[in-house]
Amino acid sequence: MDEATARDLPGRDDSRAAGVVRTAIPARLDRLPWARFHWMIIIGLGTVWILDGLEVTMVGAVGSRLTEDGSGIALSSADIGTAAAIYVLGACLGALFFGQLTDRFGRRKLFILTLGVYITATTLTAFSWTPWFFFLTRFFTGAGIGGEYAAINSAVDELIPARVRGRVDLIINGTYWAGSAAGSGLTVFFLSEHHFAADVGWRLSFGLGALLGLVILIVRRHVPESPRWLFIHGQADEAERIVGDIETSVEADTGQPLPPATSSITVRQRQVIPLRTIAETAFRTYPRRAVLGLALFIGQAFLYNAFTFDLGTMLTTFYDVKSSAVPVFLVVYALGNCAGPLLLGPLFDTVGRKPMIAGTYLAAAVGGVVLAVLFHSGALTAWTFLAVVAVTFFFASAGASAAYLTVSEIFPMETRALAIAFFYAIGTGIGGIAGPLLFGHLIDTGRTGPVMVGFLIGAAVMAIGGVAELLLGVDAAGRSLEEIAAPLTTTTDEANTADTGTADTGTADMGTADMGSHAGCPQGRACVRPRRMPAPGGARIPPG
Repeated sequence: MDEATARDLPGRDDSRAAGVVRTAIPARLDRLPWARFHWMIIIGLGTVWILDGLEVTMVGAVGSRLTEDGSGIALSSADIGTAAAIYVLGACLGALFFGQLTDRFGRRKLFILTLGVYITATTLTAFSWTPWFFFLTRFFTGAGIGGEYAAINSAVDELIPARVRGRVDLIINGTYWAGSAAGSGLTVFFLSEHHFAADVGWRLSFGLGALLGLVILIVRRHVPESPRWLFIHGQADEAERIVGDIETSVEADTGQPLPPATSSITVRQRQVIPLRTIAETAFRTYPRRAVLGLALFIGQAFLYNAFTFDLGTMLTTFYDVKSSAVPVFLVVYALGNCAGPLLLGPLFDTVGRKPMIAGTYLAAAVGGVVLAVLFHSGALTAWTFLAVVAVTFFFASAGASAAYLTVSEIFPMETRALAIAFFYAIGTGIGGIAGPLLFGHLIDTGRTGPVMVGFLIGAAVMAIGGVAELLLGVDAAGRSLEEIAAPLTTTTDEANTADTGTADTGTADMGTADMGSHAGCPQGRACVRPRRMPAPGGARIPPG
């Protein structure tokens, strides 16, 4: 039997010739009904954001204890600020370092490694006895968390069906605030000297993060490598085996046979894709998408870091809230942020990405303006101030979570983790540093006027993100990742045989917002629409 005949056999979804493979794996993953396997992905991978929220809030909550006599570590108030900056620096550098390794060596290797780095570093934090050791462990804790962002978001998007990818991503990213609320609440217990000595309670707080990380690691060991990554990197047989196992488990859970996969894609496999190729594709072939990613990330990072780090100071400075009561306000603030992605998440799949992302960013901007005016007029009490903040960040949280979803979807598979890492690092490095610095100086004036200006600046950067989404956003809801941005390794032959029944310019970033089913395809390279597969008799296309 010759190769051409073999390729056209009904039910055959994988053809190989000189490193070329035709596979229906993306379509097979996207057509799966929701099952226990998908819950394992959420629990094993998505819960890392709880850890990040826990870590950031924990340091803020235990900071005052670490400066007290008898804490077992001699830190000053300035040291606490330095530790926070070092954690953010570690997260940014960790995202970039582990992000490019994730694209090169696979999602699974890295999401195991980065969680291991986090567990080790946060455990060592609990044994800190001097500032320099505390700074060192906070850097590596941040590096582990930053690496998780790249490895986890890319793996989740490549394993979750396209029709629910938006809501799942938003809910997962929104759990950061569940961790933040838990961190605020638990530190009240751990810092109580009725229960623990002054030099013990804060150490147990960090130990709790390590314990949660170990539980997640146990679940994560059962999460497979991304089949999408495998078939592009020359491991099509392993990809077929994993998808076959997933399909078997899903059929067993649902008790129903799976519908046939109706499309395929042809790629030229490559064991190693140079970092230079990945970077050029992400940031030169798709400049409009790069601008979009930067606008979304810088806007949300500025607003969030400014408020999260300075909310307690604003409450104590302008509303005479006692420092011991600040954690209660922070819990309410965190729960409002958690509710946004949870309640609005499904709309990102049904209403669509562009209207929802733009809408949430612009709604947050309007909320920022209202907050600025009411704050400066003196019309707010501590609790009404918090209520306006909570409403504003209900929308801002959904938009910020969608920023991660956006950069994870709109770049080719081979660049996905690096793109997430790049935009996270740049957005956090610019907005995440500028926001707290600016607000800290404005609050120090003790006057509402300068702080009102800070609120208006925060509203402006969110509005810029919303406008950028309206002009440059990609309509990705319900679409296969390969349809949004074809893999770099897609063959020209596939383009020549693809169904051309939908409008497609075949070029990227040529002066208009991405449109059509293949919008944003790289210049000078074929843009591929998944090929329709025969499915005689309605039979399921078997693995391999």
